[in-house]
Amino acid sequence: MTSMADDLRAVLARVKAALMRRGRTEHEAEDLLQDAWVRLACYAREQPVDKPEAFLMRAAMNLSIDAYRSRLAHGTEVLLDDVVLVDMSPTAEEVLLARQRFARLSVCLARLSPRTREVFLAQRIEGLSHQEIARRCQISTSTVEHHIAKALLQLTTWMEGW
Repeated sequence: MTSMADDLRAVLARVKAALMRRGRTEHEAEDLLQDAWVRLACYAREQPVDKPEAFLMRAAMNLSIDAYRSRLAHGTEVLLDDVVLVDMSPTAEEVLLARQRFARLSVCLARLSPRTREVFLAQRIEGLSHQEIARRCQISTSTVEHHIAKALLQLTTWMEGW
């Protein structure tokens, strides 16, 4: 013969399983089940409940639907314990090294001849094609290529180690 507590455990397990089949996590199902149990207890104070298992199941399902609709309307609530925050910003050391590299690059660019620097920056910074640079500077495209190659070689050599 089964006890009343065993019957109650079986009912609660069935309701919890039904909630989980509908996409609720175990934790969410337990919370909804507890809320449904409170509703059943409050309702039972006022009038008798003929089928407590059916009442519990319907209350839990309705609470689940309400929670889903609320989440759609208001967004998902996230507990900070469940979130892993990743800081993608550079470290202080990385910022310092980048500033040093930039300062070194500025010095190296200043060491280029004015024409080579103009051609190199027009290509790298402004994104102009070799033909556009040749027209602007009134030089041939092969001279543009020569200036770019010269700038790359000198900058690479001067920036070595950075």
